[in-house]
Amino acid sequence: MIRVTRILYPTDFSSYSNQAYFHAVGLAETYGASLTVVYVHSGSTDDREYWQSQLEQVRPVNTRIPVSHVLLDGDPADEIVRYAADAGINVIVIGTHGRTGPERAEMGSVAERVMREAACSVLVVKLPKGAAGAPRPLAAVAGRA
Repeated sequence: MIRVTRILYPTDFSSYSNQAYFHAVGLAETYGASLTVVYVHSGSTDDREYWQSQLEQVRPVNTRIPVSHVLLDGDPADEIVRYAADAGINVIVIGTHGRTGPERAEMGSVAERVMREAACSVLVVKLPKGAAGAPRPLAAVAGRA
């Protein structure tokens, strides 16, 4: 039996990562696990407060899910993998843009690098084929209905 007690949900606030959010919350509810929401900041230090406030708004409606928020700096894939190892994460639930061919080769894939380098299990969530994008999880954002 797989034991899941700590789930990591990295977000870049895109519709692709929002799709993964619903899976992360569902797993946390099913397993009674804690959920850590992480954003890796790579911009100017002037906007850290803004991203911290955005990050802290992501909160499951189910108040029984323990949630924490972590703002990291650096390369997203490297920081996600490092944090997961340091925090004893069991599962990373991450969204992917699903790029293929030359576009993927040029852009790289944070999800792919995390999947290859993480010591724990990684659930990669993509949008259904032809979908325009998942809505921002407004119902799951603190203070919103």
